[in-house]
Amino acid sequence: MKLLAIHWALIGIWALLTLASIVVFVVSKRSSKDMSELVQRTQSWWVMVAIFTVAFLVSQTISIIVFALISFLALKEYFSMIPTRRADRRVLFWAYLSIPVQYFWVYDHYYGMFAVFIPVYMFLFLPFASLLSQQTDGFLKSVGTLNWGLMLCVFSISHAAFLLILPATPESRAGGAGLLLFLIFLTQFNDVAQYTWGKLFGRRKIIPGVSPNKTWEGFLGGVATTFVLAMLIAPLVTPLDLAHAAAAGLLIAIAGFVGDVTVSALKRDLGVKDTGSLIPGHGGILDRIDSLTFTAPLFFHFIRYFYY
Repeated sequence: MKLLAIHWALIGIWALLTLASIVVFVVSKRSSKDMSELVQRTQSWWVMVAIFTVAFLVSQTISIIVFALISFLALKEYFSMIPTRRADRRVLFWAYLSIPVQYFWVYDHYYGMFAVFIPVYMFLFLPFASLLSQQTDGFLKSVGTLNWGLMLCVFSISHAAFLLILPATPESRAGGAGLLLFLIFLTQFNDVAQYTWGKLFGRRKIIPGVSPNKTWEGFLGGVATTFVLAMLIAPLVTPLDLAHAAAAGLLIAIAGFVGDVTVSALKRDLGVKDTGSLIPGHGGILDRIDSLTFTAPLFFHFIRYFYY
């Protein structure tokens, strides 16, 4: 039953992606606006969905490893953008080493250490490792930069992986796999919806000092779309009732927007357009998971509070 629900959900995603590709093709041919970026994004989605589908269906362990790799690539992009002191280069080793440790707690189902390893142990250890260089110039900025990078790229994203190991419930045989699918689909679809609504109907800027392309039309259109989809999809792959599904849809839509503009503020501060160039039309890994850095921990604790 669990596999059947997940399989149908994945088939639905592929069907929706096919429909979206057709719509984008038609719109790009008829619209007077430049739709090349939207076309590139759609093409990249085929690759990303294919990778996600394979990882999702092969095994739970492979899926956890994929998330660990995503955290590694995102943290690598983050450190490549952030100016660091020469003395911090050894400290970066410990930051990278925290990735397999954090995801081991996920694999081991050890929620206690999962919840405190980075925000407590690494938060306290990295400043100590940094001060061993005995260079105090820029110490505070360096420590804040390192710890925030771990929180954003590793701790936040690992919540998505931890969803995967949550057990099935009487309300939903799909268990954690269904919850993860629900989170990732809505987070990414919310990005696409906000971008598309904004591209087609955007007029009024919502936060031009941080992200000039974000509009109220795009934001509200994305929130409404995600809200409706959450209530339609939740009964298929999650234990959420209608009220909780609606609340989760709003949570994911709003938190996704905040995560997006937060990383945009970081890039604007550093004077870069994208965090990388790995994904055509999207930029880097961190550009693609910026929304997930906020939605994953918030949705995880929402689910844990009400259902686990």
